[in-house]
Amino acid sequence: MTYVRADVSARPVRADPALLFGASVPMALWRGSACAGFLALAVGCVFLLEPELPGSVLRSLWSSLQLGPAPPGPLSPEGRLAAAWDTLIVQPARRWRRVAVGVNACVDVVLSGVKLLQALGLSPRSGQDHTVLHSRSDLEEAFVHFMGQGAAAERFFSEEETFHDIAHVASEFPGAQHYVGGNAALIGQKFAANSDLKVLLCGPVGPKLHELLDDNVFVPPESLQEADEFHLILEYQAGEEWGQFKAPHANRFIFSHDLSNGAMNMLEVFVSSLEEFQPDLVVLSGLHMMEGQSKELQKKRLLEVVTSIADIPTGVPVHLELASMTNRELMSSIMQQVFPAVTSLGLNEQELLFLSQSASGPHASLSSWNGIPDVGMVSDILFWILKEHGRSKGRASDLTRVHFHTLVYHILATVDGHWANQLAAVAAGARVAGTQACATETIDAGRVSLRAPQEFMTSYSEAGSRIVLNPIKPMAEWQREGISFYFTPVLVCKDPVRTVGLGDAISAEGLFYSEVHSPS
Repeated sequence: MTYVRADVSARPVRADPALLFGASVPMALWRGSACAGFLALAVGCVFLLEPELPGSVLRSLWSSLQLGPAPPGPLSPEGRLAAAWDTLIVQPARRWRRVAVGVNACVDVVLSGVKLLQALGLSPRSGQDHTVLHSRSDLEEAFVHFMGQGAAAERFFSEEETFHDIAHVASEFPGAQHYVGGNAALIGQKFAANSDLKVLLCGPVGPKLHELLDDNVFVPPESLQEADEFHLILEYQAGEEWGQFKAPHANRFIFSHDLSNGAMNMLEVFVSSLEEFQPDLVVLSGLHMMEGQSKELQKKRLLEVVTSIADIPTGVPVHLELASMTNRELMSSIMQQVFPAVTSLGLNEQELLFLSQSASGPHASLSSWNGIPDVGMVSDILFWILKEHGRSKGRASDLTRVHFHTLVYHILATVDGHWANQLAAVAAGARVAGTQACATETIDAGRVSLRAPQEFMTSYSEAGSRIVLNPIKPMAEWQREGISFYFTPVLVCKDPVRTVGLGDAISAEGLFYSEVHSPS
């Protein structure tokens, strides 16, 4: 039986009259007729006295005054959603003090994918996915395949000399930018923005990456190496076209020839550093980088990962951040061996569906999502992960939390009794998606759009409940057999400055606002 509690914890957002009728309104409006002035005042009074009145009604009243389009502030759904988040996002009662992250790190070279491939003399012929890239032709086919879907992907480039030739062109390309890269380094960098947190990063850190890292990130000497690992991030914008291919969403395609991260060379350094650092939260990532390795090495390293996690003191939660994968056997092994050893997971829609496909889970027959992932289907898969691999009376597993993020909404699912402040956590993750993509300190309501479904079913495979949202009360919560789900829409940046690392920032922010209950 499913219990639903929608619109929880949100309080009415009351507009500041100055925002409606103060300095932000052009002076010409004050020269309108007295009638228009009284009507405008009436709209303001209605908004103040009835804050839950649908935004569409308020915008209609505003338009009837012939005062032009409604301002993108509290009257807009985006502005009201952002204000509601600010009310909901509160600090946990018990905060993290020391966070250790590992083990993948690199330098991201970010540039336009279409422009780079054109500079390499490539042209778009036909889109086709390749689990491993062996040539420039494979790169072109895989890039346009995912660009046409507007989906993120990451692939290993097997031919070292060809990769370094492409990397040299990319690094010197006009407009190319160098950033901190790798899930662990990006998550560590995000945590380091909080000055009261101490952050340990273990990964292959070369001179360029070390220069780019926040001063608040501590890197053990054993993690330093002479050369950086470079990952090429080919970005594309929503609506960008190349030949017959057109991107429905802004996203990126990542590829590398990364041997240090692929072999998880810094795993042992990471584990040995934990005893001295004594973290109260551990974040692990980089397992997807093993796809370029042999089956024997994959099997060996996974066993060592599980053994290493077992050495972490009881009571210290371990979050595993997943990333794009194509090897179903490796994904299945990670699920069977690693999931029960960690406390929390972070993943996006591509990784969620691939995970289910790899283990014949719910909706595994889907080849890909058809547009926005169905909330009920996503909820079914999250429920299955925690029921099949999470903590229960009859299973020795530590997994109690999954943070799912897609472009237009996020869901946090937790086993009851283990986590607190999850409404704030999922809202904080959604908020940082909007601010980081637009490169703003706070949500700019005029630069984002609300695209999430306004109503949905909580399950596709069973008799779920229907939830209807409104921007002033953006959160939804429902329960299913001892598992709680927390949902929020995302304010999608209309013209994103940078898409790389959004998932890592989302997971880090969600963890920052999360509180784990002490083991009984």
